[in-house]
Amino acid sequence: MYSSFIPPRQVKIGDAAAFVGTTPRAIRHYHEIGLLPEPARGGDDRRRYGYEDMIRLLWIRKMADAGIALDDIRDAFADTASAGADSDDRIASILERLEETLVAQEAELRRQRTAVQRMRTEGSRMGLLSDFVTSRLKSLPEGSLRQADLDSLLVTERIFSPLGAAVQATRFIALATHPDLREESDRIDAAEEALDDTIAVDDPRVARVAAERHAFEKALQAVIEDSDLADSDDALFDSWDTLHPATADEGEDEAGQSSGRGQESMSVFEATGKMPYDFSPARLRCMELAEELAAHESPAS
Repeated sequence: MYSSFIPPRQVKIGDAAAFVGTTPRAIRHYHEIGLLPEPARGGDDRRRYGYEDMIRLLWIRKMADAGIALDDIRDAFADTASAGADSDDRIASILERLEETLVAQEAELRRQRTAVQRMRTEGSRMGLLSDFVTSRLKSLPEGSLRQADLDSLLVTERIFSPLGAAVQATRFIALATHPDLREESDRIDAAEEALDDTIAVDDPRVARVAAERHAFEKALQAVIEDSDLADSDDALFDSWDTLHPATADEGEDEAGQSSGRGQESMSVFEATGKMPYDFSPARLRCMELAEELAAHESPAS
């Protein structure tokens, strides 16, 4: 007994989209980019799709779902028309490139997941720093580092690499483990911040705060040298060289910044010129005076 159902010889765009699992808008786009030839139109001037059209639509949908770009699908169909069965090589090549892309994407997703896990484990701000820096801070009690300390390390890492930030971490370790130094540091920081735009560069307070800053930095350095922190700094350079052996193609730029840091290459001079600091002229002058005092006391002076 035969069914009386007779399948349609052609269907409208809505039925074609529903069968394939896409949308009429997507099919129209296929026509626009030359991926799917325009079909014949009926007496109502609407597109009609036959069996071969539906086969191609199914191919497009399957290949697109696999991640193949529409342009590559179009090229594959073009090769099919011109080269017959040999076009399978073209499709195989496209699939090979797609697999390579997916492997790279998987590696990137793993890297991103590892980064997110570090942020959750270390804390959102600590986890933003590289392992080389955070390993330097592991021995500190939880909460002993301030947000401003971590922010400063993040900036230093961007400008001077993780090695520079790890060396700077020595300062924050000393402050975190010596409450008297932290208190004095806070006092001088506040005095520097008070040198706002209302203070003239030749105001006596500028020179006074510069002298206080210089004296504090000397005291801080003495504490570091009298502890094992100075030896730890020396070990940092050895560890960095072990993890990042120099190659013939690598070196240092004019500003002394090592290449191949895994980020967009930028010299120290360029980086410092792009990082804004809202310092008043008086505060900048204070920093200059403190540097001059340090230079005058250096062994080379």
